[in-house]
Amino acid sequence: MSSTPETASGPAGPDDTGGAGPTVDIPVPTGEVRLLAGIQRRLLAVPGLREAAVTLSHVGEHALGWMAIAAVGVVADPARRSRWAMVGVGSFGAHATSVVIKRVVRRRRPDHPTVTVGVGTPSSLSFPSSHATSTTAFALLAGAVSGVPVAPALVPVMLASRLVLGVHYPSDVFAGAAVGAGCAALTRAVWPTDPVQRVLPEALRDGAPGPRITPTPEENR
Repeated sequence: MSSTPETASGPAGPDDTGGAGPTVDIPVPTGEVRLLAGIQRRLLAVPGLREAAVTLSHVGEHALGWMAIAAVGVVADPARRSRWAMVGVGSFGAHATSVVIKRVVRRRRPDHPTVTVGVGTPSSLSFPSSHATSTTAFALLAGAVSGVPVAPALVPVMLASRLVLGVHYPSDVFAGAAVGAGCAALTRAVWPTDPVQRVLPEALRDGAPGPRITPTPEENR
């Protein structure tokens, strides 16, 4: 594998600058471009996979799909409404964290003749993947609240979908998953604390009046 760096570049997106300083392109190893192109060649040959990846991209855009599911949980599961609110807040916080990191790192999305881009993006910044970040945080938090192992089923699919669509390098999605896991752990740690509970509406606080259930084993970890 060649160690010659290949610079990732592309047209500026509508929210790339935000008044920040000049863009500094981050070199991407040539091997990672080849890896991405190879993954695409294999996965895009599967019928319907690109369409499924596009659908998943829309669901995860700005973490809106994950926050919507959390909102349904708040309404439909009153015994755990505070926990579902935590899922929504944690998903949004993870997305926001990834955006901040992107503006610091400023790596450009894949822009190479061997890589096929299959969906539009709101920004040309790539590292880390915001979809991977918010999806991982949502999956870990929702799994802890519901007792259902969401993360093993959802996270690998989302990570693969970003590569199928050619909008991220492999290191982008793995870094996003790591950031999302950290955000989920931080959210679970701070949610029960007094400063957080005091700023929440009374109906969303831990211990608010309403039905009670036994916490899941994941919540007690």
